[in-house]
Amino acid sequence: MSLWRQLTRGLRVLTHREAADRDVADEVRDYLEQAAAALEESGLRPDDARRAARLEFGNPTVIHEQVRSYGWEHLFGTLAADLQCSGRQLLHNPGFALVSILTLALGIGASTAIFSAVNPILFQPLPYPHAGRLMMIQEMRNNGSPRRPSFATFHGLAEGSHTFDAMAVVKPWQPTTVGTGQPERFEGQRVSAGYFRVVGVLPSMGRDFQAPDDQFSGPNVVILSDRLWRRNFAGDSTILGKQVMLDDSLFTVIGIMPSSFENVLAPAAELWAPLQYNPSLPVQGREWGHHLRMVGRLRPDVSANQAGAELKEMLRPFAQIYAKGYDCCGGAPDTMVVSRLQDEITRGVKPALLAILGAVVLVLLIVCVNVTNLLLARSARRRSEFALRAALGAGRMRLIRQLLAESLLLAAMGGILGMVIAEIGVRGLVALSPPGLPRVNAISVDGAVFAFGFGITSLVGLIVGLVPALRASHSDPQNALQQNSRTTAGGHQLTRRMLVVSEVALALVLLVGAGLLLRSLEHLFAIDRGFDSAHLLTMQVQESGRRFNEDSVRARFYMQALEAVRQVPGVTAAAFTSQLPLSGDFAVYNMQLESHPDDNSEGLLQYAVSPGYFDTMSIPLRGGRLLDERDRAGAPTAVLISESFAKRKFPRQTPIGQRVRLGAAVGHADSPWATIVGVVGDVKQTSLAVNASDAFYTTTTQWDWVDTAQSLVVRARGDAAAMAPAIRKAIWSVDKDQPVARVATMDTLLAKSQAERHFALILFEGFGIVALVLAAVGIYGVLSGSVTERMREIGVRSALGASRLDILVLILRQGMTLTGIGVVIGLGVAVAASQAILSMLYGISRFDPVTYFGVVALLATVSGIACWLPAWRAAKVDPSITFRAG
Repeated sequence: MSLWRQLTRGLRVLTHREAADRDVADEVRDYLEQAAAALEESGLRPDDARRAARLEFGNPTVIHEQVRSYGWEHLFGTLAADLQCSGRQLLHNPGFALVSILTLALGIGASTAIFSAVNPILFQPLPYPHAGRLMMIQEMRNNGSPRRPSFATFHGLAEGSHTFDAMAVVKPWQPTTVGTGQPERFEGQRVSAGYFRVVGVLPSMGRDFQAPDDQFSGPNVVILSDRLWRRNFAGDSTILGKQVMLDDSLFTVIGIMPSSFENVLAPAAELWAPLQYNPSLPVQGREWGHHLRMVGRLRPDVSANQAGAELKEMLRPFAQIYAKGYDCCGGAPDTMVVSRLQDEITRGVKPALLAILGAVVLVLLIVCVNVTNLLLARSARRRSEFALRAALGAGRMRLIRQLLAESLLLAAMGGILGMVIAEIGVRGLVALSPPGLPRVNAISVDGAVFAFGFGITSLVGLIVGLVPALRASHSDPQNALQQNSRTTAGGHQLTRRMLVVSEVALALVLLVGAGLLLRSLEHLFAIDRGFDSAHLLTMQVQESGRRFNEDSVRARFYMQALEAVRQVPGVTAAAFTSQLPLSGDFAVYNMQLESHPDDNSEGLLQYAVSPGYFDTMSIPLRGGRLLDERDRAGAPTAVLISESFAKRKFPRQTPIGQRVRLGAAVGHADSPWATIVGVVGDVKQTSLAVNASDAFYTTTTQWDWVDTAQSLVVRARGDAAAMAPAIRKAIWSVDKDQPVARVATMDTLLAKSQAERHFALILFEGFGIVALVLAAVGIYGVLSGSVTERMREIGVRSALGASRLDILVLILRQGMTLTGIGVVIGLGVAVAASQAILSMLYGISRFDPVTYFGVVALLATVSGIACWLPAWRAAKVDPSITFRAG
């Protein structure tokens, strides 16, 4: 039969079922008549001929079904019939259907929501052309640790490389604009001219930066993001060529980036200007500072290792020529490290995201196990129905197909509800996401997420339906028809108990993960951070404008602002610092000791602070004196060092009075020495979990320059957050055009510093609670079904003298045995799985006995409650009623 005839025949069968059935019946009747006529001609009587024809032909109904089973239309017809029958079955059992659908929706929704977050961050390529060729390039110190490159390194490597199509460097830029209202600070970047060509995205309006734009003291030009263009300039299409005021200077708008542009290196950036560093590389200039991020686009068919080897060879002669420049800022790098840009921006969050993804997979497995258990219990009650179908001619595959249709229908309804839960979950994930989570704006329920949801729904439907379908199809029709409706084959009970054991084991794994994270956070918040965060308000004050070009003018503004803040009622102390603990600030410089001239200590945290900073922060003095008003510009430079650095460098002598050189003065014999006047306690700067405590402090006016942005710390008598408006007003009373940003209490910064761990903890706790409830429901369901099936046995035990306590202990022992087996298996799995969250633990081992004991106790308690209810029902069984019912 041709394909066209098959198609048209199938459509006619599907659209005109009765007519197609009549045609088949006519064909069967015609065949029987012709067979009977042939037998009559052979000598049989008419009645005998018809009887013989029917015997030879077989059951007409079976033949009719066989004829209907041919053709593609049979698949659709059978599926529609199975789904229709499944729908009726679920309508007759609304409680079972509702519980199953909600359980499946929870698992599918949670897994889909987590996938929607993990997919764009870890699995999808970055939103740039040929994103796999985008590389992050870093310098490697002699001690093996990476550091950000300097402009000098970029300048020395960019032009001569044959493995990269293009290279670029970027740094943060926070320009300010002043209008009729409060000054507004923008987030932006200073970039080298080739930045947008490296990432492969050019402005949708106007032009890109050109080499002349990036010349030293070149023109003030700026490219705007689509978001900023629409928000601040109302999408004015004539904006190109116009000038905007930024930092008291006019910038010409030359381009608008596409609305789809995603800047992964600085997601908040809304405008870009050329870097405009000096290519002559003056010694002790900003060109040697390690504050840039360097990216490059590899040429096709070039590996990262090949590129790194080339840059290393290029660096050696360049570093020799410019040795004096490198010496001022920590020395020349030993080599260059080239790695995928996507790996670098996701390195910090990848362990947490993979652990969360693993956790939601466990939840999905528990959901599948739970629904499979429900289907097994239901199929046990339907054994007589299945046996009757088998006796009437339904084959094994027909029963399997029918039960799989029911599970797929359940999964489909659960999947639809699960997508609603996923949409809500995605919004919650974005709201809870820790600061610095890359590509947050790309987290959404898109086509890929819908495809994942459809796939996971289909897979779950097959998984939860396959075991009950196979067990039902193996049943013996004769035995099943003879069994009482309350009797279930032992195989069903064994399978259900095994599933409950697996639920308990999986729940324990999730609870152990949540417990370890919780204990880790408790340890983190209990450690000494080096200061008192209570009643402490912080904010960043930034000066802008040409009138602040001189350090003396800048210093005067900050001094006047500080005096104004100290006069605000409720302020007990206030001070400025160049970098604020736990805020994301990170500035390090070298130190040279006079007593060890060849030992240049690298990577010390550098703080330029105003007098009173240590009292405001409650940082303890360990020896010597604090910085005060004596330590002003022109006076001998006074330095404080951290306690850990003092112990390491001066183990058997006092550091007070020792002389050192700092920063750019290191290695220069003609530079003056600074004197250590005191030792203060260690402070956690980058994170509570990081022990980078080596630090030195000078006053703001005795450092090499006065920073353009400084953090204000204010200690208040009462609620520190409530002081923010009054403190802003005090700063603006000195100069109303200077922006105040990043306002937060120190307690808030403390919490944000551990946001990644807290984010993982919240999800693990949520998944753990769901797993615990589902495990308890599974235990209760198995025991409740067991009690119902063993009513007669329990009645006999009671009649023979068993007390209620005996019956109670019998059922409790059965349930707790399942829990115990699950706990033993789960402990082994949890020990192995805890390796996934090892990087998020602090102060405890992944074998922490307190966590494991607590989780086991919690599981035992919840399981005991789940076991008690059916056990108590069994203990109250009346033997006489049981025997009469039997």
